[in-house]
Amino acid sequence: MNKIVLFLLLFLSPIFANEIEPIDLTMSWVGILVLVLFVVGYYFIATEEKYKIDKSVPALFVGIISFLLIALYYYINGLNIHSVHDESESVILEIAEIFFFLFVAMTYIESLIHMGVFDRLKYNLITKGYTYRKLYWVTGFIAFFLSPIADNLTTALILSTVLITIDKTRKDFLVPGAINIVVAANAGGAWSPFGDITTLMAWTSGKGQFGDFLFLFPASILGYVVTAFLLSRVVPDIKPENSFSSEVPKMLEGAKTVIVLGLVTVLSAILSHQILDFPAMWGMMFGLVLLKMYSFTLNKKFGQEHFDVFKSMAKIENNTLMFFFGILAAVGALYFIGWLTLASIVYHPDILVSTWSNIAVGFLSALVDNVPVMSAILKANPDMNTSQWMLVTLTAGIGGSLISFGSAAGVGVMGKLHGIYTFGTHFRYAWIVLIGYVVSVSIWYLQFIVLGIH
Repeated sequence: MNKIVLFLLLFLSPIFANEIEPIDLTMSWVGILVLVLFVVGYYFIATEEKYKIDKSVPALFVGIISFLLIALYYYINGLNIHSVHDESESVILEIAEIFFFLFVAMTYIESLIHMGVFDRLKYNLITKGYTYRKLYWVTGFIAFFLSPIADNLTTALILSTVLITIDKTRKDFLVPGAINIVVAANAGGAWSPFGDITTLMAWTSGKGQFGDFLFLFPASILGYVVTAFLLSRVVPDIKPENSFSSEVPKMLEGAKTVIVLGLVTVLSAILSHQILDFPAMWGMMFGLVLLKMYSFTLNKKFGQEHFDVFKSMAKIENNTLMFFFGILAAVGALYFIGWLTLASIVYHPDILVSTWSNIAVGFLSALVDNVPVMSAILKANPDMNTSQWMLVTLTAGIGGSLISFGSAAGVGVMGKLHGIYTFGTHFRYAWIVLIGYVVSVSIWYLQFIVLGIH
């Protein structure tokens, strides 16, 4: 009988292990060491220009080493290492969803570049006689209204590619233009239930109905417009040089179909998540299948050199993907140790009221990452009404614009405008972004609290 009981315990131990809560390790040697590693890694990420170290290197180092140290601590102290295993699997799943989403989005962008779509768009914009400043406003508003549909990351990747095709060297246009796109994409994603991962998390957790998020539109757009206006003053109000000959750039045969397939891919990502409850990357991978099938058709008709989807994949900036892997792993380690859980303490009535706590979330999301911060808040589940949940959704979304890598959109643009849009160049204008942040929060207060419109 004892052998049977022992066998059942051994058999069921992995199941029970999944339900074991992680231990608070914040004050242990591993907790302090992992926090120090994160701070040091953060420093090297922020000073990428100074040390000429790609941001993916410190991010990967911190992310990988942190989990190894946690596992070592559990092993040395005879703790249940299955909980570390389960957490690492959870982090890998989160990384995989973002990784493959990005992978497909970047493949489509590189395909469109190859087929001359962005050269044609550049030609159309420049030949209209737009100045750099008008181009700045056009790309910004496109980013703001595209982000609620296509999500902030995909939008930022597309529009930053447009910027670099307009002018590859003029930093007084590219830097403010890149900041403008990041701010616009994050602000646009904040008022849509699926415009950003944080809004999606809040929506699926039942913290607001679909229509509740739409009431954030005034705060989102007015905060963006104020930031964009102040930032536009440094953009030259002159026309870019026309680098084209008199001949209009032509898109390759099949380019329009690839554009349509790209839209179908975004729609598939939305529908697969909203209706089928699949990860959004599943719909993106379906779009990649469509692109590969169409690539095969073009190869049969025009030859291998006309369009090869694998060549587009080869041009993807893998450092951006590796950065995401590292930073999400590092943040996952901080959460598992207990550091991010401490953030929920500010919601205690004796510390701060909900409004000030939710405003502080915006700054925290910029420093760490809005996804784990929102996850920690949802798990803490503070007692807040819908208005306050809309505020934390707003601040977590737009707060990521305060720092260049505080959001997925910012990291994506850093990869596209490597060496041009960096932590340092963004931080130089961070005070302007902060003004827009204050405006957005003020509009929320006037609308939701004073006027009661929600």
